Amino acid sequence: MQVIPDIEILDDPGRAPARGRAGASWKPEELDRARTTSMEAEGHRRVYIETYGCQMNVSDSEIVASVLRENGFGLTRNEEEADVVLLNTCAIRENAEQKVRRRLRDFRRRKRASGSAAGGPALRLGVLGCMAERLRARLLEEEQLVDLVVGPDAYRDLPRLLHETDDTGQAAVNVHLSREETYADIAPIRYDTNGVSAFVSIMRGCDNMCSFCVVPFTRGRERSRPASSILSECARLAEAGYKEVTVLGQNVNSYRFEEEGACVDFAELLRRISFVSPELRIRYSTSHPKDCSDDLLRLHRERRNVCNYIHLPVQHGNSEVLERMRRTYSREEYLALVERARALAPGISLSTDIIAGFCGETEAQHRDTLSLMEAVRYDYAYTFMYSERPDTYAARKYKDDVPEDVKKRRLGEIIALQQRISLERNQEEVGREHVALVEGESKRSDRQLCGRTDTNKMVVFDREAYATGDYVRVRITGCTSATLLGDPLGRETLLECAASAAA
Repeated sequence: MQVIPDIEILDDPGRAPARGRAGASWKPEELDRARTTSMEAEGHRRVYIETYGCQMNVSDSEIVASVLRENGFGLTRNEEEADVVLLNTCAIRENAEQKVRRRLRDFRRRKRASGSAAGGPALRLGVLGCMAERLRARLLEEEQLVDLVVGPDAYRDLPRLLHETDDTGQAAVNVHLSREETYADIAPIRYDTNGVSAFVSIMRGCDNMCSFCVVPFTRGRERSRPASSILSECARLAEAGYKEVTVLGQNVNSYRFEEEGACVDFAELLRRISFVSPELRIRYSTSHPKDCSDDLLRLHRERRNVCNYIHLPVQHGNSEVLERMRRTYSREEYLALVERARALAPGISLSTDIIAGFCGETEAQHRDTLSLMEAVRYDYAYTFMYSERPDTYAARKYKDDVPEDVKKRRLGEIIALQQRISLERNQEEVGREHVALVEGESKRSDRQLCGRTDTNKMVVFDREAYATGDYVRVRITGCTSATLLGDPLGRETLLECAASAAA
């Protein structure tokens, strides 16, 4: 997802810094804060929310905002005005947790310095999301940093928990993980949105149990949301003028829901969403290679508003390492899937996740990752050094034995290679035409706009008379490794785009 004022979304496959620029200051594990819009109401307690981590966390914060507003709370973008501070957290990497804890200590010092507000309760600090279950004892008892801890399935309980901690002065906790979808009927508040793109959660949890991943322990087992509620939410967004939705889940490819006597799988769900509005683009994240079906691949070709882009995490290029990661596919099977994707959906754009320095990784196995990158030629990649997470299979069964300096060097080689490939892939676009959805002004000049192509590449072009939310046909004239540059040719609808493609 994109960068928009006051909100940074970290797992966006389209964000320029994620494309492997060696000199970029941003790294996927370096967390940025996402702030709510101002929604104060006189006499209401004001809540300030910071969101860390992935797209799912951003979507969850929109649900939290909705629950709080329905129960009489106001929201503020100014942390100094807040009566309640909630940090929606990420636990994927240790570095992420440390950043959140430092932020909590900052707020705790402010709370102790200010004391209780005159005539009202003291500032309350809460941790939401993925860190809640794993670190509740440490946050509450050992470090005494927070007043409430709320897991990702317990946000409906937030108002009660806040009142409880006010009444008793004691910490309040709910980290129960559900086996059913818990928020299907809640209309999220799209705070700090550009009014163009929105997230729609379609499932929660994960059953894959990859050996390096903590998600099954922090978000619970996989469960899918009713297809009818997803379609209703997408329809409301289209009616409100949104032009693009990204459907979210830990593994969207495994979506399944029994409804009206029939099983709706992920390909069928996307097909149904594609008929909500011919002018509504659909993206999705994240997919697992083991569940990427031919029906889904064909849908990218058959339905013009299903974007021709897939984030397809490989994690590593060596079959033995993939087996230790418990990824359930081999190098050869993954490469065969890529070949099939490009045959069934010509022009498909691919991005991926890659981990450097996993347990036991040899130099030869690292080179297998580099050679796989050369073979696939991803448009961009999210790259990470392996970070051991407690309770995972890898933490219990394997030794984190690759030295830190070796991890860093291997990651640097991966980034440098992807930077070169990204530039070469973008250079291939010069002279071609794309339809871009305008997301706003270019960060470098208010005389230019930026928009995202169907293949999820950012393109910058002169503003002229175009506006946010327009579909604009653009001829690509140049590029960097992160961004396309182009000349605008005129507004266009997706229907017109489909008609010209058919002709």
